[in-house]
Amino acid sequence: MMKDEKALVVFSGGQDSTTCLYWAIKNFGKVYALSFVYGQKHVKEVELAREIARKAGVEFSVMDVSFIGSLGRNSLTDTSITMDEEKPEGGVPNTFVPGRNLFFLSIAAVHARELGIRHLVTGVSQTDFSGYPDCRDSFIKSLNVTLNLAMDDQFVIHTPLMWLDKAQTWALADELGVFDIIRYETLTCYNGVVGDGCGHCPACTLRRRGLETFLESKNSKQE
Repeated sequence: MMKDEKALVVFSGGQDSTTCLYWAIKNFGKVYALSFVYGQKHVKEVELAREIARKAGVEFSVMDVSFIGSLGRNSLTDTSITMDEEKPEGGVPNTFVPGRNLFFLSIAAVHARELGIRHLVTGVSQTDFSGYPDCRDSFIKSLNVTLNLAMDDQFVIHTPLMWLDKAQTWALADELGVFDIIRYETLTCYNGVVGDGCGHCPACTLRRRGLETFLESKNSKQE
């Protein structure tokens, strides 16, 4: 795609961002990964991200933005809140961290600018998501314009998973040759269980349904 260009991946060590990391490695000449500590309960995801980046041969950085977790109440940063396991009717689930992707991508853009990078990669998806408004394509496009105006630059925010459901995301991981890494070494679970996860939190439910659909489809094609 752009082998003479550099890219910065907003990287949590979860299924989506790890798939995007390897997508970026395939499409860009040099890839950097940036993780954030934002007050999340399971900060071990950052160490997993560091290890995945190391194995992938990607330069890795971490930024502490703990203020994000204290700005609004949510069940990913506040241990006193019982996690929503279903999206509430007419609202967003309490696993939504207000401003998270807005801050992550804005900070990533400043960091990228200092490194001479104009391509940003994020794993947000509008197709299979938990109802988070900052995962929508309209938000990403709007923020892309805002960042370019704010810094008088020409950033491009890439969203390889935007129109993929979870089964298609598993298929992409398989196509990239990293299916086992994604399945067994990433942390998507809101309860902090690596790999296939706890099995019942919203993130695990979505991930498992997609995996089952992908494996059924793959097996039927092989028969």
